[in-house]
Amino acid sequence: MANGSGRESMRIWHPCTQMKDHESYPPVFMDRGQGIYLFDREGNAYIDAISSWWVNLFGHANPRIVAAVTEQLSRLEHVIFAGVTHAPAEELADRLLKIAMPGLTRVFFADNGSCAVEAALKMSHASFRNLGHPEKCRFLFLANGYHGETAGALGVCGDRLYAAPFKPLFIEQIEVPGPDCLFCPYGKTRETCDTECFAPMEAAIWTHKDELAGVIVEPLVQCAGNMRMYPPAYLAKLRRATTAAGIHFIADEIAVGFGRTGTMFACEQAGAAPDFMCLSKGITGGTLPLSCVLTTDAVFDAFYHDYVDDKAFLHSHSYTGNPLACAAACATLRIFEEDDVINANKAKIAYLQQAVRERFAGCRHVMDIRSTGWITAVELYADPGRKEPFDWRKRTGFRIYREAIKRGAWLRNLGDIVYFMPPYVITETEIDKLADIALDAVKAVLK
Repeated sequence: MANGSGRESMRIWHPCTQMKDHESYPPVFMDRGQGIYLFDREGNAYIDAISSWWVNLFGHANPRIVAAVTEQLSRLEHVIFAGVTHAPAEELADRLLKIAMPGLTRVFFADNGSCAVEAALKMSHASFRNLGHPEKCRFLFLANGYHGETAGALGVCGDRLYAAPFKPLFIEQIEVPGPDCLFCPYGKTRETCDTECFAPMEAAIWTHKDELAGVIVEPLVQCAGNMRMYPPAYLAKLRRATTAAGIHFIADEIAVGFGRTGTMFACEQAGAAPDFMCLSKGITGGTLPLSCVLTTDAVFDAFYHDYVDDKAFLHSHSYTGNPLACAAACATLRIFEEDDVINANKAKIAYLQQAVRERFAGCRHVMDIRSTGWITAVELYADPGRKEPFDWRKRTGFRIYREAIKRGAWLRNLGDIVYFMPPYVITETEIDKLADIALDAVKAVLK
């Protein structure tokens, strides 16, 4: 953006932004990052409380990742990936399959989360088509779910904010009521229920199984969908039902993979290995764009034919398998292995959850505090007792976000939800500082 904040100065159109807001709140000019901190060009520091849209795992400018990318940059920056392979991609595929759940044996690279979802949906349908079932071309998805913003991904997106305006542009799929642990219609809690809420999904699977290719869900946490969380048992039931019906289970672990829920992949907590696992965000430690789809031999074999059979998977992106991104991902996975990150994170996860709960426990506007692994969300209501939310037009959460910036934390809101998803390298002292800033920002707005 040029100097000034008027409409005429807005050369850059920013994502997920009402640009008119920038007349009052010009974009913060970030100059550099180090560890959990972002620094603007005036030198002000901000705790990156949301890991720069959930991608950063081991801090900004992580020296181990930077070294891997720098070394690769001097060798091979990019090459077409059709008919070509290279060392970073080979190593990354080996590392991913080593930590993947049983049955996931093939890796298809893309370059962002939405594109990974698109690839998985196309693979799922096309595999059935190649096996003689072209009618299996529809998908079930959960209300409130989010899977990206390309056309195919929006078609399985239950988040009205993102999908509804563009509904005429994509193929209509089948929405199913999802788990709602905040307002459970069965009067249960997330910790003690038997996932009675799975009944609508099971009914939909059997009603539509002849036309279904698969079901796509975000395991355990619907992140963009207001950080709604649900128990692993739902995934276990979904795996059994999709297997029985002969359709695919597609796990969108783009936001929740690589340790965000406390395990390397969220599906591990249910022992529910999917037919497709979509990965992105943290895969490179937040360094470069990369995504992939892990899938099974059965899916791969549906496309493995002679050329004249016309059954190849024709799907590509210019930067598929980019060597720099693959090198960053390899370095990220080496950190996981060498530092035993999943186990090392357990104490800090508990500390973060407790720090937030202690501070917000007495706030009269707190409707719910919920946690899954590194993700903790505080949902604020005007009157929790009456289940009365704030008027969305008053932008309570946005004003809290602005107050947090003043205090040194990049704590971007989701509606009237304040959430915490920091890089894993945050210290307990920094967790306390972040929680204090969040509470002070809430107090400043809600008096």
